[in-house]
Amino acid sequence: MLSMKGNHMQNKKEKPVSIIGCGYMGRRLLQQLLSRKLTKTEHIDTLVKSDKSQEQCLQAGVTSIQFDMDDSNSHLPETFQISDSILYYFAPPPNQGTIDSRARQFIKQLKNNTPCRIILISTTGVYGNSHGQWVTEETPLNPEVDRARRRVDAEQQFQSYCQKFHIPLVILRVSGIYGPGKLPLKRIKAKTPIVREEDSPFSNRIHADDLLEICLQAGLSDAIEGIFNCADGHPTTMCDYFMKVAKANKLPQPPTITLEQAKTQLSAGMLSYMTESRRIDNQKLLSIFKRSLKYPDLDKGLAHSN
Repeated sequence: MLSMKGNHMQNKKEKPVSIIGCGYMGRRLLQQLLSRKLTKTEHIDTLVKSDKSQEQCLQAGVTSIQFDMDDSNSHLPETFQISDSILYYFAPPPNQGTIDSRARQFIKQLKNNTPCRIILISTTGVYGNSHGQWVTEETPLNPEVDRARRRVDAEQQFQSYCQKFHIPLVILRVSGIYGPGKLPLKRIKAKTPIVREEDSPFSNRIHADDLLEICLQAGLSDAIEGIFNCADGHPTTMCDYFMKVAKANKLPQPPTITLEQAKTQLSAGMLSYMTESRRIDNQKLLSIFKRSLKYPDLDKGLAHSN
């Protein structure tokens, strides 16, 4: 069913694929699996929450099951086959709390219906504020906001499950994703202010196309296991990011304000990003995956983000 020749992505035994959560990256993954003929439609199962996501998956010709992981009384239907599949867990955590109740509910449903390997999307937010210092996979976790604590909980839940059943686990700690359909254009067009350069923290990004290739390789290569930072390795400030996005899309540059002004003008969510500054090291990713990124910096990536 599933194999990829060349570029270090050959899986000796072909496997079915299960995608849990078909949002932005899940749909891109599904599209590439089908367009590259890496597997047949009948060998892909998707688990989604919304009617819209299910309809998009069904239109692609794959099995799609609606499942509410916020309902502790819900049960996965027997028709959803995960056993011995390559499982991509892309479902986001809930919006509140310090635990990922959705991940816990999903793992509870698996029981002994074990996949052959799991790829989990996490976030570099689990490292917290590093005050602009470089961060590797060996850096201790220090989540400082609840959204990062939920991701840490998901990592721990999947690690425990995979250790119990001896399942290879790949955790991708992903920085900010940008690319086609994934740019803050609405915010820039609304002329929402951003924190000025001298007060702006370091931020890290990865182009959606590069992340897609990493996800594919993580699933298809038996040699890859462990935790990997997913970033382009060339962090800039958040101010620089917004300015370059505006320029690349021929939009007026957003107004800038001081960090003190931001405390009264920006949302709590945006402010929480202003309190963390770190630079993400991606050398382990490049070394183990034996690849270079197609878009290793923002300038190259923005040129291919429309």
